[in-house]
Amino acid sequence: MRALVQRVTRASVTVDNETVGAIGPGILALIGVTHDDTAAQAEKLAAKVWNLRIFDDEDGVMNRSAADVGGEILIVSQFTLYGDTRKGRRPGYSDAARPEVAESLVEAVVDALRAGGATVATGRFRAEMAVELVNDGPITLSIEV
Repeated sequence: MRALVQRVTRASVTVDNETVGAIGPGILALIGVTHDDTAAQAEKLAAKVWNLRIFDDEDGVMNRSAADVGGEILIVSQFTLYGDTRKGRRPGYSDAARPEVAESLVEAVVDALRAGGATVATGRFRAEMAVELVNDGPITLSIEV
């Protein structure tokens, strides 16, 4: 599993001009799933996102996690994180898991985050989504578990 994590002051996802998920200060996590990913990896990724120390402490040092500061989490499925651009100009997506496999693992990430105490909003699986965010810092990290 892969995640592209961004610390945000706010983020939202819209489908057909309807906001389906929105958060205030916290983390936007774009989640990609490949063929051999497991529920255990989904739990590990959720713990990593929730406990990633990318928020400032009282001294302005990134020592706090979303869990520490009460940051919200917006999860958006993103199969293109497994896009292969090594050949040609058109990415290949053969490394991305099929939607029926990926959806349950993205849901497992959401469930694990909620079980850990996170307030979680989501996009809509298999939909054309418009994601809007204000990257804070900017802080953007790539995570792979």
